[in-house]
Amino acid sequence: MAGVTKLAYLGFNVADVSQWRTILFDILGLEQRSDSADGQINLRMDGHHHRLSFVDSDQDSLAYIGWEVDTIDQFQALYNHLQGMGIGVEMASEADKQDRMVLELMKFRGPDNVPFEVCLSPFHDNQPYTPSCPRFGAFNTGDLGMGHILMCHEDTQAAVKFYREALGMKISDYIHWDVAKATFLHCNPRHHSVAVCNPCFGTEAGELNHFMLQAEDIDDVGRAYDRVSELDVPLVLTLGKHTNDKMTSFYMVTPAGFAIEYGYGGAEIHDSDAWDVELYNAPKIWGHNLVE
Repeated sequence: MAGVTKLAYLGFNVADVSQWRTILFDILGLEQRSDSADGQINLRMDGHHHRLSFVDSDQDSLAYIGWEVDTIDQFQALYNHLQGMGIGVEMASEADKQDRMVLELMKFRGPDNVPFEVCLSPFHDNQPYTPSCPRFGAFNTGDLGMGHILMCHEDTQAAVKFYREALGMKISDYIHWDVAKATFLHCNPRHHSVAVCNPCFGTEAGELNHFMLQAEDIDDVGRAYDRVSELDVPLVLTLGKHTNDKMTSFYMVTPAGFAIEYGYGGAEIHDSDAWDVELYNAPKIWGHNLVE
């Protein structure tokens, strides 16, 4: 079946990018590209040309979610598959491909009108990734993609069906707690590349609740957590460990209102057929206390 293989990149419209600098550079240590276009900041976290884009705007909003496939045959098969499902997919312009720095690109809308893209062959830079803060190391990306996202959707059953049938994802597990009912889906060994949840905790349908970046060293997460306190960066959840993917992480509030999760040690699913899909009644083993 045609499907995506990893989360490739994210784009955001931002009203004031200067408000993001503490989180992006002082906490996460991301590298800003010097060749970013006027009114735009592109950020590196590995060998890709960039993984995150922030574009000057009159409001804060999600601009696009970029997925990736591994081969031209997969790209064409997915394009045909989406067309066959009646999804209004279209090939992107040369300008959009240049902006995302990819070889091929298609665009379409998902549940609740969320803007999705699928790319082929993101450009890899010939210069090594250099963190903006030398105390930070590498992110866990590669075949696992850039991380994961949690989206809220009005009709969660229809949304899960879309991610499975349109994008070829598989269910990892579920967590139902308080007013939230979340479904976690994977498209590579990362425990989940997307989670689908009902609108709750201030996140409306079609909105991003958070995205996650994973460090390769737990000490990077610890150092970043210390910096959060030093720089008075607001938190959503304190340091803790999840029940389902076993990630040790914390969640920061961004100027756009959604959160960024920074963690280490997420579980991997290397054989979907042998994986036991389970339902958890809580998202945490310890910590992850809500910051009021």
